[in-house]
Amino acid sequence: MAIRTDDELHPEPGDDEESGLQRRESLPAGPPSIAHYGDRDDLKDRAFVYEWPVRAWHWVMMLAVIALVITGLLIAHPLSATTGEAFDHHRMAWVRTIHFSAAWVFALTMVGRLYWAVVGNEHARQIFYLPVWSKDFWRQLWHELRWYAFLEKRPDKHLGHNPLARVAMNILFLGGAFVALLTGFALYGEELGRTSWAYSLFGWVVDLVGGTHQLRSVHHMSMWVLIIFSMAHIYAVFREDIMGRQSSVSTMINGWRFFRDGPDDIEEDH
Repeated sequence: MAIRTDDELHPEPGDDEESGLQRRESLPAGPPSIAHYGDRDDLKDRAFVYEWPVRAWHWVMMLAVIALVITGLLIAHPLSATTGEAFDHHRMAWVRTIHFSAAWVFALTMVGRLYWAVVGNEHARQIFYLPVWSKDFWRQLWHELRWYAFLEKRPDKHLGHNPLARVAMNILFLGGAFVALLTGFALYGEELGRTSWAYSLFGWVVDLVGGTHQLRSVHHMSMWVLIIFSMAHIYAVFREDIMGRQSSVSTMINGWRFFRDGPDDIEEDH
């Protein structure tokens, strides 16, 4: 991957070829994809990491999960009954409609994310596999665990996800999402009936878990897995921004990873 300098990415109006060459020659050397950025003293270098489909998926998925959790809890624990004609009260109908709509958004964006993992850059597919064959992966994972336990004073730097984030995304988020989708569509199939497309495709999940009651319990537990992951994720990204050596929150907004103390010791992603 070729080095992309800030002049190449954002050329100044009126720059001539000679002045641009002088600026590029004055930049210190860095690993591939690093562009040196001198507007702020504490953010000296940056690299483009996340393409727009990955960033869009992240924020759409966040909204879908919020909607699913709120409406899912309301479905599990309905609001108190109201007096009057049933025709005049549609609260739970709206709750279910929002839940089903958010579930479709959740499912379709996951399909799109899988597609982009194939056609996107190397960082787009990191969460879908764990390089357990790599000794460096385990070394970096152990270092991240020690740093989050406040046993390491100096964190590593990574262009993409660090190993601990990859493990959490792969096992907790993707695992929880997979179970939630399977059990959710199985419940949807039971409601539509045994002759429906949903039951034809996902009815086997009911038998797999041992019946409708167990199906609802597994679906409910998958929601809590996603909630726990989301809480840990929010803590980790803000902690990285405050205590780490690289940007985190802004990276998922503009795609750029900023580094505070240069790119010399960035850990290699596997």
